[in-house]
Amino acid sequence: MLAGAIVDESSEKRENLIVGRNAVLELLKSDRDIDKLYVKRGERTGSLRVIVAKAIERRIPVIEVEGAKLDKITGGANHQGVAASAAAVGYSDLEDIFSRANSRGEKPLIVIVDGIEDPRNLGALIRCAEGAGAHGVIIGKRHAVGLTSVVGKASAGAIEHIPIVKFTNIAQTIDELKKRGVWIFAAEAGGTPYYKVDMRGAAAFVFGSEGEGISRLVLERSDFQVSIPMYGVVTSLNVSAAAAVILCEAARQNRDM
Repeated sequence: MLAGAIVDESSEKRENLIVGRNAVLELLKSDRDIDKLYVKRGERTGSLRVIVAKAIERRIPVIEVEGAKLDKITGGANHQGVAASAAAVGYSDLEDIFSRANSRGEKPLIVIVDGIEDPRNLGALIRCAEGAGAHGVIIGKRHAVGLTSVVGKASAGAIEHIPIVKFTNIAQTIDELKKRGVWIFAAEAGGTPYYKVDMRGAAAFVFGSEGEGISRLVLERSDFQVSIPMYGVVTSLNVSAAAAVILCEAARQNRDM
């Protein structure tokens, strides 16, 4: 089933978009990572039906948008009712994260992104993760931004230096991590102050979306909830600022072992 969401991608650079039916169809036949497919609402003729079917088969999110919105997304190009958003860099596999930790002789330090939709926030968070020495970042396919050029710019190039893995189901991914001995820490208001939590050992830290926070299913699977005490009028930090505080403390604890 197609999602009915309408999104504003006008801030993304056009080079991440593949526009037109033939170009998108060839892209879908390749092994290149595709973040999402934009389809003009109500248009399902000819090859467009095949394109949508192939996208669904590859579990690529298909987003219906009005014609005017698709014109805006593609910068007025002759899109023929379809455009695909391709990743600025290739995605890694989960095993790449564990191999990176093993090669450094360290316990895995992983960042899980649960539904962050702002590309600048995601880029800044990836920058924090790499700077804190994290071994990889896991992001979801749905309700989250992919590795666009805006994300790359906001990360100050960090996306080139840390494995980033994309999964359809974050909750199931957490189950897999737990089977591999990784403790799951959810950054959530009302949790234990981060400086009182033992973060040593293999750990994954979950950071939620700007508005909704961490999803219920992910919270239920987390082993611990940690928070940053606030003492001013503002009651929360931007997600990348919160990540910097918590990840640097986790890194410090593991290096002091």
